[in-house]
Amino acid sequence: MQFLKGGVAQGPNAAITLCDRMVWMRPAVMGCLSDQASSADPTTVDAVQAVWQICRRHLASGDLDQLVLDELGLAIALGYLNESEVRDSLDARPGSMDVIITGPSIPDSLMGLADQVTELRRGF
Repeated sequence: MQFLKGGVAQGPNAAITLCDRMVWMRPAVMGCLSDQASSADPTTVDAVQAVWQICRRHLASGDLDQLVLDELGLAIALGYLNESEVRDSLDARPGSMDVIITGPSIPDSLMGLADQVTELRRGF
């Protein structure tokens, strides 16, 4: 799942399946979401939340081997997702599901809940 990449208007109803097994989903918006102004638009927030709700269902059911959450930290920092809700969902997932979090600005509270973290850092 990519939370802030847009441009292809995928959303939950138009996810792309690659190699017969990998499902790739982005919010159903036409541009990339890179600032706080976008998080004030209810349509944009709903599009990001729709992707998150799919993630929550998978985390609760444990029906995937692996779930990649790209740009999760930025989605929280920009106000699209609630950090405590994300933390609770990650904490309650079955141990058999691997979660990979990627991108910049990953909150410390989520670092220990992922099986793998790839954090982009700038300016060092």
